[in-house]
Amino acid sequence: MLANLLEGLFNGISIGAVLLLAALGLAIVFGLMGVINMAHGELIMLGAYTTFVVQNVFKGLGSPWSDFYILFALIAAFIVTALVGVLLERTVIRFLYGRPLETLLATWGVSLILQQFIRSVSGQFVIGVGLFCALFFGAIAIISRRADYERIQAWAMAILLPLSAAIAFFSSKIAGDAFKLAVTKPWFGTQGVDVTAPKWLRGGLSLGTSTLPYTRLFIIALTIVCLLGIYWFLNKTVWGLRIRSVTQNRGMSACLGIPTQKVDAITFAIGSGLAGVAGVAVALLGSVSSNTGQAYIVDTFMVVVIGGVGKLVGSIMAAGAIGILSYVIGSNAFGPLFSGSPFMTSVVEFFATASMAKVVVFALIVVFLQFRPAGLFPQKGRTVEA
Repeated sequence: MLANLLEGLFNGISIGAVLLLAALGLAIVFGLMGVINMAHGELIMLGAYTTFVVQNVFKGLGSPWSDFYILFALIAAFIVTALVGVLLERTVIRFLYGRPLETLLATWGVSLILQQFIRSVSGQFVIGVGLFCALFFGAIAIISRRADYERIQAWAMAILLPLSAAIAFFSSKIAGDAFKLAVTKPWFGTQGVDVTAPKWLRGGLSLGTSTLPYTRLFIIALTIVCLLGIYWFLNKTVWGLRIRSVTQNRGMSACLGIPTQKVDAITFAIGSGLAGVAGVAVALLGSVSSNTGQAYIVDTFMVVVIGGVGKLVGSIMAAGAIGILSYVIGSNAFGPLFSGSPFMTSVVEFFATASMAKVVVFALIVVFLQFRPAGLFPQKGRTVEA
């Protein structure tokens, strides 16, 4: 009985570690900019798919490279999702600061676009989008050097946008007709893909009658490393100091010469990169699909809200509590404790499913927020004053 309870606690902590990885980036972004990023789950999904792609690349290289693909996947996932985060911040979020409802709706739309992108992306699609970006933005970069650019900007946009789109569309269509399935077949499609853990992460550590999977131990260790890295960056580097300064008071930071827009971009890149790292962990736990991010976004927001917006310590405590409660309740780890009472046994078994465990956790969170509406560690500074 005790062994089952300890095993349940360990699995709950490992789930909490995944939630914490996912929530770290969201806590930083939400705490600094007040942006409700509904596309954060899709950034986790992109990190998981990046892991899948890196795995396939390293399989072609053979041993021993294939045994260490996960280390390269972590770097690749961080870079890919960080770049997507910067693009999202530069093109969408930057124009919506101070308008949380609009950022929620805009990023929700981005999340739908990213889901459909994963389902539909193919060689033909990449050719079309790549050619359009090269033609349109390249032409804008050249024309913007003219002294009269502001006067002709509207006309340039009106001409270049449809012209670039038409050239890109017909070029991708010609490429599709010429190469058939080589460029028209979706890379991922709607079906899930599987990531296989490397050999050194298979199996588990035996402790008596219990076995602790190496994969979950790796995820816990990865979370600790990310936590220490974020703590070091925020407290020991110049840009970390600037981020904390902007978090406390954006107006005063700008008056002191801190480039707040650059701070926003760096913060969004870090938060998005951490979501990609979380995606690597998610990929090791099960099948990955275009809907993977949706399974984590709600729990991630719960971690941020309960812990206190922008508070790493609060996020750690909230992620651990939610992960342990969800697993212990859902796995019926408390069942043996009530074996002497048929009534209590039936009650515990009724809630011993993943869906009912989530209902119980939600109910407990609602009760908690009645007493601590600002979370374990309330936010201070600019966000509160706003």
